[in-house]
Amino acid sequence: MDIFDTVVLIPSLHPDHLLTEYVEDLIRHGFRRIVVVDDGSGPEYASLFEGLKSYPECEVIGYAVNGGKGHALKYGVRHICQRYPDATGIITADSDGQHTSEDVMKVAAALLEHPDDLIVGSRDFKAENVPFKSRAGNRLTSVFFALLYGRWLPDTQTGLRGFSLRLAPLMLEVPGERFEYEMNMLIICSSRHIRFQTVPIRTIYIEENRRTHFRPFHDSARIYAQLFRNFFRYASASGLSTVLDIAVFTALDKWILPLTGLDPRLRVLWGISLAVLIANGTARVCSSVFNYKVNKSFVFHTKSSRGSFGRYVLLAVAVLIVSSTLISSINSWLGWDKTVLKIFVDTFLFFINYRLQRSWVFAERA
Repeated sequence: MDIFDTVVLIPSLHPDHLLTEYVEDLIRHGFRRIVVVDDGSGPEYASLFEGLKSYPECEVIGYAVNGGKGHALKYGVRHICQRYPDATGIITADSDGQHTSEDVMKVAAALLEHPDDLIVGSRDFKAENVPFKSRAGNRLTSVFFALLYGRWLPDTQTGLRGFSLRLAPLMLEVPGERFEYEMNMLIICSSRHIRFQTVPIRTIYIEENRRTHFRPFHDSARIYAQLFRNFFRYASASGLSTVLDIAVFTALDKWILPLTGLDPRLRVLWGISLAVLIANGTARVCSSVFNYKVNKSFVFHTKSSRGSFGRYVLLAVAVLIVSSTLISSINSWLGWDKTVLKIFVDTFLFFINYRLQRSWVFAERA
């Protein structure tokens, strides 16, 4: 096996001469298997794609109606799995001249060394030729990805990636038909504990990236929607659990327990009201079970995660202990108001709790 046993997959929409030059350069560097997907470019581009078919090393496939970059990538991956089952892996590259043949070779070499990982070509956004909006957008996305998924990736928008055919079925399951597909790929791999291997590549912006089909507002909104989707679901589930907790507590405290004749003045251990203990404990159990079920099925979509409920309970207890310890310690040390401290401490732990639930409580192995 060598780097040229990989298949270079290039999705293309409305290409120009740069695509032909790129394919020719890949062939000159030794790549024997190149698959170009015509993402519904239309009849006016037929002659260019026909020209590419003249190269024995290049295969052109496609369809009539534009489906988006994600659709084109999955279409190509599915074809490669059937056409080249002996391939080492797949290298995805853009058709607009941003990825050099040398960098494709570097990603292919890294894939041979780390066949179980996702190889990510990483550009240097500190370079002078990088437009400000691209530098700022990628940096912001990297920060949010690290906060939510615990992996630092300097370049989350790169289209130069590599993965083995063993990971191809997973890539076909990744949702998204347009540019958001590439973000979803990172999220899915992170949730399945697939390692990332970053490979430094050249930072090329031709004509300040005017050739790209990326729509700054519309496609960025789709990407950020995928980036934050699970976190918003998690926040919504937590909010509903809080409402349920308060509702059950109120119902027991004000209406149900008084009907039993329980004396509200009755105290138990440490002077705690028995009525409050029953109401609060029941409410917490109900809201916790509800939160666990919603997080498992709706937020993290876990099909099977043995022992997840036990891990959920352990995490809940740990968070309660850490929260109480921090609030008490900081209050004694700095004298800050406990209510204010609780807001800050619990907000911080809210993000930690999300990360741990995703990576540990409801973890699924690939």
